[in-house]
Amino acid sequence: MSEQRGDFDSPWKDILEYYFEEFIAFFFPLAYTEIDWTRGYEFLDKELQQVVRDAEFGRRFADKLIKVWRKNGQEQWVLIHVEVQSQPEIDFGKRMYVYNYRLFDRYDHLVASLAVLADERSNWRPDQFSYSLWNCEVNFKFPIVKLLDYVQQWAVLEASNNPFAIVVMAHLKALETKRDPQERHLWKMSLMRRLYERGYQRQDIINLFHFIDWVMQLPTDWDERFRQQMSEYEEEKQMRYISSIERLALQEGRQEGRQEGRQEGRQEGRQEGRQEGRQEGLQLALLHLLQHRFGTVPETATIKLQTLNIQQLEPLLDVALTANTLAEFMASLPPDRNNESAP
Repeated sequence: MSEQRGDFDSPWKDILEYYFEEFIAFFFPLAYTEIDWTRGYEFLDKELQQVVRDAEFGRRFADKLIKVWRKNGQEQWVLIHVEVQSQPEIDFGKRMYVYNYRLFDRYDHLVASLAVLADERSNWRPDQFSYSLWNCEVNFKFPIVKLLDYVQQWAVLEASNNPFAIVVMAHLKALETKRDPQERHLWKMSLMRRLYERGYQRQDIINLFHFIDWVMQLPTDWDERFRQQMSEYEEEKQMRYISSIERLALQEGRQEGRQEGRQEGRQEGRQEGRQEGRQEGLQLALLHLLQHRFGTVPETATIKLQTLNIQQLEPLLDVALTANTLAEFMASLPPDRNNESAP
């Protein structure tokens, strides 16, 4: 079973931004107790990427730089590095050291470098970098979390309401089931049920679903089975949030739009062909999505969608994902031009 990974687009970065406070509380409780969360925090991705480019270490997966305040009133820079690569990195400790001193030199603030190791080698635990020359010594240590350690703490994960308990469970089961799609399918359904049964809010379920769906990818036949079961489960719970059914509907619609656009563009040799194909693809994606969420879509809605252009259709994809009812979605549609011109 193929494993796909992103790098800068990794859902690890998304999940860190959604739940940074929970991330620190779950993995680094000492830091959590010293941060003044009432003052908020700020992500500084552009600043960090400048440091990364200067350091010339190549592409990274999920580096985050966050500005926080300590409870004693001092401003503090915190570098969060989440390692999601499957293979250990020989110079990991050196890279953490380089990022740390470059950030300190650039901003003249204390820097806490924290690392989560998500590889599959239990004995790979780099937590320092040091060298010495003629009695001149450099010793840099940083705290690490090894996700594999949680295999022995499964009961702790099951008892926790912190969203990163779900994140760790999904990651571990993704590693465990790399060559067993049937077992992965069972665990993916189990984790999704847990989101509903533990009382997570709608947006939390959506956020965590995206992470689970990414790390626990399934072959097409098993994914179709998963989508069907999720649809039935959400119907039973009367909680039509977001599922891979809707994800697939969007993908199918966008893909059809791209394909139709390319075909018509080649045949006619005009930009209009590509635009029309994309427009039809967006209309199809919306219809698929509405049907999966609300059942039968009235003909009036179908006709209305056919009158909308690309600029009007694109924002409606997000509305279709979040609307509670079909009536709520319909109320968000732009008014007819005839009605706009009426006195």
